[in-house]
Amino acid sequence: MELKKVLLIGGSGFVGGWVANRLTERGIRVIIPTRHRDHSRQLILLPTVYTVDADVHDPQVLASLMSGVDAVINLVGILHDRDSSQPYGKRFAAAHVELPKKILLAMRQAGVRRLVHMSALRASDDAPSAYLRSKAAGEAAVLGAASELEVTVFRPSVIFGPGDSFLNTFATLLKLFPVLPLGGGAARFQPVYVGDVADAFCACLTDRATFGQAYELCGPTVYTLRELVEYTGELIGKRRLVIDLPDALAYLQASLLSLLPKPPLSPDNLRSMQLDSLSDGRHNYPGWQPRSLEAVAPGYLSAVTPELRFDGYRSRAGRK
Repeated sequence: MELKKVLLIGGSGFVGGWVANRLTERGIRVIIPTRHRDHSRQLILLPTVYTVDADVHDPQVLASLMSGVDAVINLVGILHDRDSSQPYGKRFAAAHVELPKKILLAMRQAGVRRLVHMSALRASDDAPSAYLRSKAAGEAAVLGAASELEVTVFRPSVIFGPGDSFLNTFATLLKLFPVLPLGGGAARFQPVYVGDVADAFCACLTDRATFGQAYELCGPTVYTLRELVEYTGELIGKRRLVIDLPDALAYLQASLLSLLPKPPLSPDNLRSMQLDSLSDGRHNYPGWQPRSLEAVAPGYLSAVTPELRFDGYRSRAGRK
């Protein structure tokens, strides 16, 4: 399969920028629809990227975007929905369930066969969080089309890298507060580097062995949330007292934070963390060799002064 043009839905987000860059390196033309072109100004600098003012939730607009496209990548995902309807709220339904179905319909109408879709690790119909339940429904719709379309699904753990909203959020909080109350500190993750995720999305596009498959994307090491917060503190030279909150206080804290315009945490996020975001080891992407957190995070989080940065390395090595 020769790829000349890819429609990258959700391309203006964190992962999308990395995927667009990888596709550009291959000389592939990338179409990125967005309702806010000002948020995608950095992508315009990439030589084969074209941003288009478009609402991908409009079926007619989505169908028009498919013209001349060889493959579609869907990265759309949101973390918060104040609607507490069951099994998931309206925003989760629109982004994670209805949009994938609209994409599949538009592909059929346009004769586009290749789709790579981002789901989430531990997504399932009976997951404790609305986020994971909605991601499972969207994933099911995509895999349900495998008999007629060439689909691949990826299920990443939490993604880190320059510009992330994960470790960088911890860094901001640690700079602001001398004491950090933490809900869900015992939750476990296998953080995965965004560059590795982008590589997998791009490499699989022409790999027929990946058609109809779903793969987990996880980093090489398991950490608790508390360990990740403390490591971030070491890297930025802000070692703070981290206090584990009991469940009742953790959900109270999350409820208050969810009222912010850009919430760092919500009760639904805490419910997601009831399930450890770890690989089962049976659905790894072929040839998967992810980079470690320690190999990447110091490059974009470390304290400015070399002395502080060196102290952080020594601490991780168990040295004084």
